[in-house]
Amino acid sequence: MSRVTLRTGAPQWSPDEKPIEDPIPFIPNHILGELVSLLLTFAVLIVLASLLPAGLESEADPLTTPEHVKPEWYFLAVYQFLKLVPEVLGVLAPVVAGLALTLLPFLDREPRRNPRRRPLAMALLAAALVAWIGLTIWGKLS
Repeated sequence: MSRVTLRTGAPQWSPDEKPIEDPIPFIPNHILGELVSLLLTFAVLIVLASLLPAGLESEADPLTTPEHVKPEWYFLAVYQFLKLVPEVLGVLAPVVAGLALTLLPFLDREPRRNPRRRPLAMALLAAALVAWIGLTIWGKLS
């Protein structure tokens, strides 16, 4: 067998003389190993869930909302809005607002882009931001 030597001095086998290794087949061997590790992980999880179950909390009171039920800060405005208006409006209004924001670049055909020349759009933006921040703070404090 002849070897090809590169500039680094390390011998390399030429492609036609590369030694043949006995490869391990992927499908039965590797998949079986992954399946065994998955089943062992589930078994450990089931044992831990059986030995250390999650405790039950106090009975639910429909008149008070526990503190841990409040959403994260970025949903507090929607949460507070939902408490203020009827359910259907509280669910549909954020969806319609998100859809309107998504479609706004396609619906707005105003050629001017300078914010100083668009007082109505800037006033609507300012009102929406003030409402969003106000509802978020109100939701955090309530």
